[in-house]
Amino acid sequence: MPAPRSLRRQNPITFVLAGILCIGFFIFFFSSGDSSTAASGSEKSGIGKTASNVLSPPSLPFRKSKANEPAPAPPIVHYYMNNLTTSRNPVENQETVLILTPLARFYQEYWDNLLKLSYPHDLISLGFIIPKTKEGNAAYTALQAQVTKTQSGTKSKRFKSVTILRQDTESPLQSQSEAERHKMENQKARRAAMAKARNSLLFTTMGPTTSWVLWMDADIIEYPPNLIQDLAGYDVPIVAPNCYQRYYNTEKKANEIRPYDYNNWVDSPTAKELAAKMGKDDILLEGYAEMPTYRSLMAHMYDASADPGTKIKLDGVGGAVLLVKAEVHRDGAMFPAFPFYHLIETEGFAKMANRLNWESFGLPNYLVYHYNE
Repeated sequence: MPAPRSLRRQNPITFVLAGILCIGFFIFFFSSGDSSTAASGSEKSGIGKTASNVLSPPSLPFRKSKANEPAPAPPIVHYYMNNLTTSRNPVENQETVLILTPLARFYQEYWDNLLKLSYPHDLISLGFIIPKTKEGNAAYTALQAQVTKTQSGTKSKRFKSVTILRQDTESPLQSQSEAERHKMENQKARRAAMAKARNSLLFTTMGPTTSWVLWMDADIIEYPPNLIQDLAGYDVPIVAPNCYQRYYNTEKKANEIRPYDYNNWVDSPTAKELAAKMGKDDILLEGYAEMPTYRSLMAHMYDASADPGTKIKLDGVGGAVLLVKAEVHRDGAMFPAFPFYHLIETEGFAKMANRLNWESFGLPNYLVYHYNE
């Protein structure tokens, strides 16, 4: 005979299953509460804070959600660009500076001078692009060690953010030695690759709160700590100091300085005539005896006895050290990797900026120094 309904209701198996369900419910409920509490605690402390979406502000790293987790809704962020300033007093106005460096070799002096900058480090973001080569891998390892040390050290030395990009494109040069880099036959391919790297770095790192972009080559190893304030104080769209190099003169047996960056220049009628006769894919190069342009080079205008604040208008600029108002880049001025009015990379950038009604200036008596190989 079947058991009575009252006995079936009191079956021990029913009680066991009910107990298991209750225990599971309590475990799930309290573990969820603990994790949410931990998460909110970490957010308050700033530890492990990451962007929740790829469209979040660029100062925060972004981590993809797990495959089984629903993607969070994109954030809605309002930026009032009219409130963004680029002034003679960038520190007083809390203007953010983005320092961008294409880096193939790491020089400790480069990093040491970044740390010596007197501009508030919490207003400075750093961006690097490094090729995936043997030398690039070594540079990445050295840079990563310094970044980790600095960002986990004294708070006043920490930068607002650091972005490191790895470049997949192949380098057109077999070696990054100074002699190989400056061979005339290598210039078009080398500078086209440099332009692409600069554009990738710029478009990836410049955010809506960036006021200034300071381009600085990885082999610039000496400049005044007030560099940013000094250059911003001119309140011009694009400004370049004069890049020199320290060396030992074996004939005079003395330490001396010599010009290094010849890409800061004032155009000449000869150069314009040369350009008029060129094919559409040909470029003008500066500093080579095989192509005399007779331009006025800022590198040759240095006068130790003259006013260090002297400013001149330029038609071409180099990228050793170059301060640019971010609005110039936002207007569309980039580094052409193709012949643009027979110019390429930084010189092409100056020409493109000029076509957009932005002027470039140089400081012939304000020196920064390049590493001497």
